[in-house]
Amino acid sequence: MDARRTDLDPQVAALLAEPTYQSLPPWHALSVEAARRLEDDVFGGEPTISLPEVTDTAIPGADAGSEIPIRVYRPLEAHDLPVLLFYHGGGWTLGTLDSADDLCRAFAAETESLVVSVDYRLAPEHPFPAPLEDAIAALEWVREHAAAIGGDPDRIGVCGSSAGANLAAAVARWDAHRGDDVLAQQVLCYPITDHAFDTPSYVENADSPLLTRADMRWFWNQYLRHPVDGVNPYASVLRASSFDRLPPTTVVTCGHDPLRDEGIAYAEALEDAGVPVSHHHYPSLPHGALSLADEVERSAEAMEKLTDRIRLRFVR
Repeated sequence: MDARRTDLDPQVAALLAEPTYQSLPPWHALSVEAARRLEDDVFGGEPTISLPEVTDTAIPGADAGSEIPIRVYRPLEAHDLPVLLFYHGGGWTLGTLDSADDLCRAFAAETESLVVSVDYRLAPEHPFPAPLEDAIAALEWVREHAAAIGGDPDRIGVCGSSAGANLAAAVARWDAHRGDDVLAQQVLCYPITDHAFDTPSYVENADSPLLTRADMRWFWNQYLRHPVDGVNPYASVLRASSFDRLPPTTVVTCGHDPLRDEGIAYAEALEDAGVPVSHHHYPSLPHGALSLADEVERSAEAMEKLTDRIRLRFVR
């Protein structure tokens, strides 16, 4: 067995044995519409963390006349808070502001940051690079308006989970390539980094809980206009020719995740390029583990360690 993977955490195993999880069909077996309805049913619901202020609004989109819905989470009354842009997961195909709500509330409360959650356009209606264009537009808007919403324009970070982590990494690459160096940090939670399915983790975790190899093939098929897009370094960020100028990075990977090895490879590529990297690996946890923090002690520990690192990276 690969040392990066141990037995599935007992609390996760017990949770996945409950009827709610046992009855879930795989994402790839559903139509896009049915998968979105299921995602809303599973990850929606009433918030569990109360914050002083949560505001829904919209900002200009990448296309003329378009808008991007965002949700701004304020944990404190202060007006110079660091700003953490958050891009939700869902294989670029699923996900809403509501499905990411609890995670964003936790990030805001535990990092004492102003969290801006971005409801970017989804594939297949809006394939690559449309979601990335919205993600970049959100960063540009935050850079310009951070002070107006109570944030510190000198302390901006990007964060995402899964496909959202892919977008966060691509946004950080775009920022570094332009030479703007706006970002203080990037936070990548079980990121998608490569359009390939040949790593040991894709074999070991082909049928792992919450995300399978077949699911990932389905998600990539929704996102890409053509397979050639899969080699674009703004889609497969691991294939970039250079990782220079990227901001300090935190990467979270999990043992029971088909994306494990590409996340590890990305952390190692950045380290080799001299980028400050904190890599948090959890051999017994599955993809999406941070969303299980209320039920799984190891996930709660992972969330605490991650938010501590985010908060420290924002210290001036």
